[in-house]
Amino acid sequence: MKRYFLLIFTLVVLTLSAQGQFAPSVSSPDITKDGTVTFRVKAPGADTVRLIIDSRLDTLMKRQGNETWSITLRGLEPDLYMYFFLVDGMKVLDNENAHTLRDVKSVMNTFVLDPKGDCPMANHDVPHGEVRAVWYDSPTLGTTRRMMIYLPPGYELSRQKYPVFYLLHGSGGDETVWLEQGRTAQILDNLIAEGKAEPMIVVMPNGNIDEQAASNMSALGNVQPTFAHKHWMDGAFEESFKDIMNWVDNNYRTRPAKRYRAIAGLSMGGYHSLYISANQPEDFAYVGLFSPAINRMDQGKSKIYDDLEAKLITQFKQRPKLYWMGIGEKDFLYKDNAEFRKMLDKNRLRYTYHESGAGHEWANWRDYLVIFTQQLFK
Repeated sequence: MKRYFLLIFTLVVLTLSAQGQFAPSVSSPDITKDGTVTFRVKAPGADTVRLIIDSRLDTLMKRQGNETWSITLRGLEPDLYMYFFLVDGMKVLDNENAHTLRDVKSVMNTFVLDPKGDCPMANHDVPHGEVRAVWYDSPTLGTTRRMMIYLPPGYELSRQKYPVFYLLHGSGGDETVWLEQGRTAQILDNLIAEGKAEPMIVVMPNGNIDEQAASNMSALGNVQPTFAHKHWMDGAFEESFKDIMNWVDNNYRTRPAKRYRAIAGLSMGGYHSLYISANQPEDFAYVGLFSPAINRMDQGKSKIYDDLEAKLITQFKQRPKLYWMGIGEKDFLYKDNAEFRKMLDKNRLRYTYHESGAGHEWANWRDYLVIFTQQLFK
C-alpha cells in the first residue's frame, strides 16, 4: 500500500512539474495592431535585465512585481527583428517565443512587425513560390556543392522561361542566410503579387568554397559555423562561378542571355558580385553591390583581382542596364565605398547610389533587396 501511495504521489509531482515547465508563465512578445511590442521575461533574482534588438537597440527593462521584467516599444519600423535578453550580463533567449534564427554562431529570437499588412518581409496571403535545396557539380572545384533556389509562383505549371538573379551572402553566412535573415522568398512573393517585380528565379549559392554546404548540411557532420573562411576572398569562388551558371541553365527554364541575368550580394557577396561582373561583363546586365567589402581581398592570389579599373571601364562600355550601390552612413565600409565611387566618377561610369541610415546590418540589406529587385528585367 505504501508503494501504491508513493507511486501516486510521484506521478502527481511529475505532472505538476511538467505543467509548470511547459505552460507559458508570461506572454512575450505581445504585438498589438498598432505595432506596439511588449517584451517580458521572468528573472526573479536579477539585478538588471536588458533587451538587445539586432544592433539597433540596447535598453534597460523594468521590474514588474517580484519576478517579471518588461518593456514596451512603440514606433518600430515594419521589418524582421532579432533579439535576446541580457540578464545580469548573461545572454538569455525569450523562452515564450518559439521563433529563432542563427547569425553565424549566435542564436536569437525573432518576430516580424507588420501592423498595416504591407511589410514586404512578412508572410502575406499571396501566391507563393517554391524554395529548393539542390546540389550541383563544380568541375572547377572538383566537388559537389549545395545552393538554394527560389522559383516564382506558377513555375511548375508553365513552360515559361525566366530571368535569373544570383544573390550572394556575406562573411559568416551560407546558402540559407538570404532566405532566413534576408526574407528573400517573402519579399519576392509579395513584390511579384503586387506587380512590382518581374517573376524571376533567384539562385543563392554558398560563397565559402572550403565548405560544401551550411555547417549542418554537409557530410562533415555537426561542424560549427565560423565568420572567417580560408578561401573567402581569394578569387576561387569567382573563378568557379561559371559552374553555378551552367548548372542552373541546364536544369531550369532560364533565359540564358545577359539582359536576363542579374547579380548582387552583401558585404563579401558584394565584393564577389563586383569582381564576377567585372570579369564577366558579357554575362550580367544588372549588378547590385550591398555594402560591398571593397579592398578586403587577399592581394596577389588571383588574376580575378588584377586591373579592376580597366575591367570596369570595359564592363561599362558594354552598357549594363543597372549598376546599383547601397550602403549605410554608419557602415564601417563607408570610406572604402566612397573611394570606389570616386574612381567610378573619375572615369564617368554611371551608377545608381543609395545611402541609408544605420550600419552594416540586415535591416539595410533587406531594404536594398526590395529596392533592387523592383528594377530588374523591366
